[in-house]
Amino acid sequence: MTQSQRLKYSILISLVVLGIMFGLSWLQNTGAISEKMFQYIAIGVAVVVVVINGMMRRKVKP
Repeated sequence: MTQSQRLKYSILISLVVLGIMFGLSWLQNTGAISEKMFQYIAIGVAVVVVVINGMMRRKVKP
């Protein structure tokens, strides 16, 4: 994986996370999920993103 590929994937991941957060916020506002569930899902998404970022960082070739 080159540095430019990592940048493209990072931008894609950030847009996906932004979409997930807006979706969760909308679900919470409509009453479909509670605040606690929102927090748990948001923490889970953050952990997954950190793991993916770490894997991508290891695969970048100098």
